[in-house]
Amino acid sequence: MDRSLSNVERTFQWDEVIVSKTDLTGKITYANDVFIGISGYTEDELLGAPHSILRHPAMPRCVFKFLWDRIAQGHEVFAYVVNRARNGDHYWVFAHVTPCYDKAGQLIGYHSNRRVPKPEAVATVKPLYETLLGIENGASDRKQGLEQSFAALVKTIGDLGFDSYDRLVMTISR
Repeated sequence: MDRSLSNVERTFQWDEVIVSKTDLTGKITYANDVFIGISGYTEDELLGAPHSILRHPAMPRCVFKFLWDRIAQGHEVFAYVVNRARNGDHYWVFAHVTPCYDKAGQLIGYHSNRRVPKPEAVATVKPLYETLLGIENGASDRKQGLEQSFAALVKTIGDLGFDSYDRLVMTISR
């Protein structure tokens, strides 16, 4: 599959919600029609695929590390994410990810709702993401880049007076 970028931004309607569910490893177990439409993949292509199939190269890995660390601990997460559609187009989302539990209280997967983000919020996170991505790409190896960009994310959050990425995201979402 061609993974090149088109530099074309896709959008969806304000009243639409992209919904997906994954198992504990991030494999997609459910995708609603809005998700299928915006991503450009078929339901068969999405089900069983890793959610990272949508990963856009402009998205810093440290944000995903933060997200996965938080939801694995049972916390909900809010984040701004740029995704790549099947044909290389991109689309921004305001994501709300929550853990899913079975009747016995065991963590069994994750549920994500994604809405259209406010343009001002995207304009705020883009430079931060560019900086973090620059740190990741400038490191001598991927692991070091992830560690350094994650530390930079944590420092930036603190420097801005927030105690978590979630609070930063919720503040710029208002």
